[in-house]
Parts: sequence; structure tokens; C-alpha cells
Amino acid sequence: MKRTFVTKDQLVQIAEHYPTPFHLYDEAGIRANMEAVRDAFSWNPGFREYFAVKANPNPALIAILREYGCGCDCSSSAELMIADALGVPGPQIMFSSNDTPAADFKLARELGAIVNFDDISHIPFFEEVAGPIPRTVSCRFNPGGLFRLANGIMDNPGDSKYGMTEEQLFEAFRMLRDRGAKTFGLHAFLASNTVTNEYYPALARILFELAVRLARETGVHVGFVNLSGGVGIPYRPDEPANDIRAIGEGVRRAFEEILVPADMGDVAIYTEMGRFMLGPYGCLVTRAIHEKQIYKDYIGVDACAADLMRPAMYGAYHHITVMGQADGPDKSSWPATRTYDVTGGLCENNDKFAIDRALPEVEIGDLLVIHDTGAHGYSMGYNYNGRLRSAEVLLHADGSTELIRRAESPADYFATLDVLPVGRELIARA
Repeated sequence: MKRTFVTKDQLVQIAEHYPTPFHLYDEAGIRANMEAVRDAFSWNPGFREYFAVKANPNPALIAILREYGCGCDCSSSAELMIADALGVPGPQIMFSSNDTPAADFKLARELGAIVNFDDISHIPFFEEVAGPIPRTVSCRFNPGGLFRLANGIMDNPGDSKYGMTEEQLFEAFRMLRDRGAKTFGLHAFLASNTVTNEYYPALARILFELAVRLARETGVHVGFVNLSGGVGIPYRPDEPANDIRAIGEGVRRAFEEILVPADMGDVAIYTEMGRFMLGPYGCLVTRAIHEKQIYKDYIGVDACAADLMRPAMYGAYHHITVMGQADGPDKSSWPATRTYDVTGGLCENNDKFAIDRALPEVEIGDLLVIHDTGAHGYSMGYNYNGRLRSAEVLLHADGSTELIRRAESPADYFATLDVLPVGRELIARA
């Protein structure tokens, strides 16, 4: 059974103050997890987690991670602006993008971010649009083919649009060296949401061995190896969770066996985790508003795929806990005696949070918790059907709450139409 980080009574009180639906985040859980990550890699003096801003761009949450020394992994100009507004210094911003617009490269250069080049052709393009190559740079590697671990195929880098071939990588390092770069980094992302302690250590061995060859053959100083993201979370209640301490120890062993003998023991280890950092510490709180019984039994809730699109987009599983309502029983531990499709109100048949899901009996007005939305939840929201994005609420360790993003209003939806008379009329009505 997956446990919620909020009790039924707490949730009822919160929902009385903030109308559903809303995303709720667990500050205590975020802090404990960040401490575990920091401790797992404390053996490496240069270690830094560059939080993947795309996973959750809320500044209030990133500010918590910043207290522990986290940097920001950014992939667009808007994400760079968030990092800058939070006072993140340039070397603590990793700019990992692809098919990059000129304006984004220019802003990354102005902020002093570490640019992680996705393609060899981006090097002369960067010079053209942003100026001289920075002294510290990074390149993204794609080995192609399938990426396998002992427990099977993890992913297919050969079908990925990201990164350079090995031949291109060596040439890119030489090009950057000849253009004045002094400190080099190596980056790769080979699998997504891995629930195994083997992924980072296996990736580390690939990158460490490659870093040694790059240093020897090009004469550059490799200052860091960036393991990127890919460390996942158990969305299903029967899945085991990753052990970040075991993962850190596995990377340490690879470091000692490969880099230290090559006289590269000063290499810093970077990570860019998003899902692992925040995923389990957020949930989507929604309320049952309709029940429809035709060929199946449907529970309609006031959230929809605009609030959490992963189930509709990927068929992804998100666990659901039925909590109940004020003056009613706590249903969070009730047995699952009914089978429902849990749906939102979009005019799309894939707007379903669960299909044929065994749940306790749901009554109209019950609060439901959709788990593990702290990463790639709110951040992937959109306004299809004119649906307005929900609020975000932070549950502090002392039990108090803070609104860290208000819900959108119709005026927000119409705001970009204000250049037209009809737009101004709509805003006035809103």
C-alpha cells in the first residue's frame, strides 16, 4: 500500500481553504530526500545535484533544494530566468538543451551558465549568436544502440535525438579546446525512470572510461562527469524504491577503479535528477463530482489531464488513494471492493487517471489523492478545452500550508488576447 504524506483530517482542512483540484507538496519529505542524496555522494568533494527544473519549475520548491547547495539544470530561456531570479550563480546552472534557439544560447552565455552542447554543429552556431566559447563547457554523449543492464533492456539511445556519437564527441572536444575552453564535462542520459540501483553505477563506468580516453587523446582537463537524470521512483505500490545510498556507493566504486588510477581523482560528479528529487513528495488532490454507470463504472473528478497528463499521454500508472470527506470515515485503508475508471472532464476519451482500477467505494464529495505528481505533474499542464491550471500548495513540516502558486483565472487564459477588442472584452468579463 502506498501511504499518503497527509492525513485525511489534514487534507479535509486544506481542501476547505484551497478549492480542489490542487497539487500538494511535502516539505519534510523533500528535505529528508535531499539530505539522503547529499550524504550518498559526500565522498566526492565536488558533487552537486543540478535539479532538473523541467520536472517542477516552482521557485518555492527549488529554493528548498538550494538550501542544500543544489544548482539548476535548465533547458530553455524561461528556466534560465527562474534560476537567475533565484540568485543561482552561473557555474551552478547547467544549460542542457537541444535544437537550441539563438536567444537561449545568448542568455546562457550572459548568465555564465555551463553550456552542455547537444550537437557538434551547435559549437560554431553558439559562437555566431552568443560570442566566444566559455572556459568551462560540456558535451552530451549518445552511445547508440540499446542500453542494457543485467535485469534487461533499459532504453534505446539509438532512437534518441539527444547527444553526439563517440567520433563527434572527440572532435567536439578538440574544437572546443582550440577555441579556448579549459575545463570540460561529459554528460549522458541513457534511460528514463529506472527503478534499479544499477543504472547510475553502470552509466558512471561508461562515462568514466570515456573521460579517461578523452583526456589522454585530446589533452583536455575533464573537470566533471554529469550522470544526468534517469533515477526513477516506484509509481506502483509493489515496486521497490531505489536506494540512493547504494547508488552513490556503486558510483564511488567505479570512480575508485577507473578515474583514480588514471590520475583523475579530482573529477567532480554531477547529477540532474528531477523525478527522484520531487516526484514522491507531491500529489494531486481532487474531488469526486460525478458517477456514471453505463458499460463501465466511471468516477468523474474535478481534475483532468490538464493537471496531470502522464496517464493520458503515456498510459502511466499513478496510484490513487480514496480519502473520504468531512464528517465521513477515513477510507485510506479501506479494502478495494469496486472497479472504476477515474476520469476528468476533457473532451478526450484518454482523459483518465485510472482504467479498471480497484478502489474502495467512492462517494460524491470524496477527496482522492493521486500520488507521485511532484515531478512532471503541474509542469506538463496545459489549457486544452479552456481548462485552467490548478493551484500549488506547500505543506510545511509544522503542518501549516502555503500557497506557492495560485490557480489560474479566466483572465489569465485570455491575457494574451489583450491586443484585440474581443480579448479586452473577455478579460473584462473574467
